[in-house]
Amino acid sequence: MARTIAKDHEAKREAILKTAAVFFAKQGFDRASMGKLADACGVSKALIYHYYPSKDALLFDILDTHLTALVEVVETTASQPGTASERLRALVRAILIAYRDSDAEHKVQLDALSSLPEDNQIHLRALQRRLVACMSESVREIEPERFVSRPELLAPVTMSVFGMLNWFYLWYKPGGPVDRDAYADIVADLVIGGLPAVCAGEAAS
Repeated sequence: MARTIAKDHEAKREAILKTAAVFFAKQGFDRASMGKLADACGVSKALIYHYYPSKDALLFDILDTHLTALVEVVETTASQPGTASERLRALVRAILIAYRDSDAEHKVQLDALSSLPEDNQIHLRALQRRLVACMSESVREIEPERFVSRPELLAPVTMSVFGMLNWFYLWYKPGGPVDRDAYADIVADLVIGGLPAVCAGEAAS
């Protein structure tokens, strides 16, 4: 007879994922032990292994869950109607909001993705490329004619936008003078206002 899944199975898995993300972010994935993680989760190590056969499997689920949710938010936002500027602003804001309460997952993504087996990395990097593609298209639509003549600038500008967003968690303090909405406008204004100057520069020799 097939073994039934406990009603709280998914809730326990999500709790382990969240605690593990914070634990890996603080301890460093390579240095973190499953035994100490179990202590942090308030469960037995055997229960951790009931859900995940290895530390790599746990890390993969953290990153896959985080990036899949982020891709859904970004692609949904990018498909909404509006002017190019409105869509860029909405996309930047959506990413910053999606990052809320996910600082640990984001840090683990930046620090530990390369620790995973190659097949796991291929899957996760494909999700990352979908995020980049949405942002790249949104940036391109701000100055489509200029990017026709300067196509080599689209990738560095796109990654510069992600640079502004991805490191937000390092300096942001809740209750400070700039909240997520305000910072989203700052980033969007820098991109929208700065693109004409960037694209008008002379092509690299």
